Amino acid sequence: MPELPEVETVRVGLSRLIVGKEFAVVETAWDKSFPNTKPDVEQFLIGATVVEVTRRAKVLLIELSSKYSLVIHLKMTGQLVFQGKPSTRLLSSQRRLGSSKKDELETENNKDSSLRWNDSADESEVHWGAGHPNDSLVHELPDRSTRVSFTFSDGSQLFFNDQRRFGWVRLLPTAEIPQLDFLKKVGPEPLASDFTRQVMKERLLRRRNTNIKAALLDQSVIAGVGNIYADESLWGAKIHPTTMVRDLSDKNFKDLHKSLRDILNLSISKGGSTDKHYVDAEGKKGSYLSFASVFRREGKPCPRCGTIIEKIRVAGRGTHICPYCQKPKR
Repeated sequence: MPELPEVETVRVGLSRLIVGKEFAVVETAWDKSFPNTKPDVEQFLIGATVVEVTRRAKVLLIELSSKYSLVIHLKMTGQLVFQGKPSTRLLSSQRRLGSSKKDELETENNKDSSLRWNDSADESEVHWGAGHPNDSLVHELPDRSTRVSFTFSDGSQLFFNDQRRFGWVRLLPTAEIPQLDFLKKVGPEPLASDFTRQVMKERLLRRRNTNIKAALLDQSVIAGVGNIYADESLWGAKIHPTTMVRDLSDKNFKDLHKSLRDILNLSISKGGSTDKHYVDAEGKKGSYLSFASVFRREGKPCPRCGTIIEKIRVAGRGTHICPYCQKPKR
């Protein structure tokens, strides 16, 4: 599942690419991926423009001029891919939404071949994604993993791909989104300006009788931190992942707060962590893992002390540590 930096990378890319665009057509090949009624889509999505793209934890929010928003959860294998140049074919779907607008565009296109399609070389090559890193991110779309296909009035397209079909795109009133059960349970954003060391300490101490790795992975404690960034931040703070939260010192909390924010910011600057076909909104592959200190580096020397990195199991997850830098507390 994508973690905060991957979803934030998508948010940043979408903000540059689709803000101000008008939705013209939406087609779906899997109703559960797009569980919205046709009347709602026609009234609140078709013809609406994108006002802003935001994020809460690992969820993307595309806010619309209609006072509705598209709420997108990529889950395990979800992807979002933007193509500035329209495909020669649209998704062959089980159900079509907004067909009248599509017909209107095609009729106008027959009259004028220059119809608002943006065929610039730069935009036509733009791709980015988060989640399962398969070839759909870089190949022609739609393909058999495409669940929802959005076409904007200028001809550019946004594809929601999902091999395992766990992800979804919901159209909801913007004002009601903060009241969704799963969002009400999510902890604070670790990169927010008000996420201070004291806030982090108080949140983690809610899980005082568990190990720090499990506490970091608990989305109700802190939002968006997954396995990669838990390992990296604990290495940065020189904390062994089996250390009980109650046993952390004030210095541990201070070091972990700085390490976590530094690691997340570094990953965002590198385009996320996915290391196979991950591309951001400028067509660049995500490169964070090439800079990782411990994650997936078992058998290699620790960049800080030279000790061989080990992979152990903590909180049910594969966990990467330096046995010298991260000694367990006694």
